[in-house]
Amino acid sequence: MLKFGFKLFWFFTITLLAFSQEAKLDQKAPEFTLPDYTGMEVILSDYSGKIVVLEWINFDCPYVQKHYNSGNIPKLQDEYTKKGVIWMSICSSAPGKQGNLPTGEIRKRIKEHNAKMTFYLIDSDGKVGRMYGAKTTPHFFIINKDGTLVYAGGIDDKPSTDAEDIKTARNYVREALDNLLAGSNPPVKSTKPYGCSVKY
Repeated sequence: MLKFGFKLFWFFTITLLAFSQEAKLDQKAPEFTLPDYTGMEVILSDYSGKIVVLEWINFDCPYVQKHYNSGNIPKLQDEYTKKGVIWMSICSSAPGKQGNLPTGEIRKRIKEHNAKMTFYLIDSDGKVGRMYGAKTTPHFFIINKDGTLVYAGGIDDKPSTDAEDIKTARNYVREALDNLLAGSNPPVKSTKPYGCSVKY
């Protein structure tokens, strides 16, 4: 009976920990450690006191290509990393699935697009993607300087693959970052993401 009770205790403890690790708006962003494509280990909490952008990425997705081929996301990366924002692009594509690329190809794509993310992180088992509830590529999550998740959703309000739509789109990521840098909260905390499904 004592042995059964012990097992039950651990079952509930592990279950509670699993639920506590789910990302939720207005709560502390769950901790994670992932390798950068260069091999460097990146720990989220090492960047406490900084605004952090998590961008789910798949270079072969047409929706991601819309924002990279046009230079839209690389320009955002360049502009805001120069202001001290940490930009983590995360690929949760499983081995053999679209978007899971070898190191050399990742380096090539980053150079081709003149991308300026701080890190390109590999989440091939999908644990971090599932923890944050990443559904599409792209899908954005923004963490404030206190480590609180303050935005989750799409890059903008034009769910298409047409680069021309960028000109007239309301860019929620830019809005959120501008407000955070000015010391206020994002005007919109949650929007519906659009893009290709994450290839878990």
